Amino acid sequence: MITVTGTVRSTLEAGEAFAYLSAFEHTPEWDPGTPVVRKLSDGPVAVGHRYEAEAEFRGKRQTLIYEVVELAEGRITLRGENKAVISVDTIEVEPSGPGSEVRYTAEFELKGWRRLAEPIVRPAFQSLAGPAMDGMKRALDSRAAQ
Repeated sequence: MITVTGTVRSTLEAGEAFAYLSAFEHTPEWDPGTPVVRKLSDGPVAVGHRYEAEAEFRGKRQTLIYEVVELAEGRITLRGENKAVISVDTIEVEPSGPGSEVRYTAEFELKGWRRLAEPIVRPAFQSLAGPAMDGMKRALDSRAAQ
């Protein structure tokens, strides 16, 4: 398994930050590695809510179907899957002074023969964290400035 983590602090209040980040369709606004997300479920975010996401990895786009598997105050976990990988993404938001602190964890489990490549592709997966965390901070802080 490959685990990628990142933490950002934002001036946006924790409740607003969580509301924005837990609406997974906003992901393309802050994560350059996920340029397209389409909602497949109607209504507000809830356990069982589904999304279709196009993820860019090593110059190729892959489609994953994500489902919200956990939703609690300040915490959401989504599980995405396609023929090559299972991705479990957890976003945790806590108050930090007048703003918020966000911890993002993505766990990738490669399927089948691809598991043998984990040591080789691990750095490529880990390189996704910096741009995503930078984009998340910009998106949250810009919402705080509104």
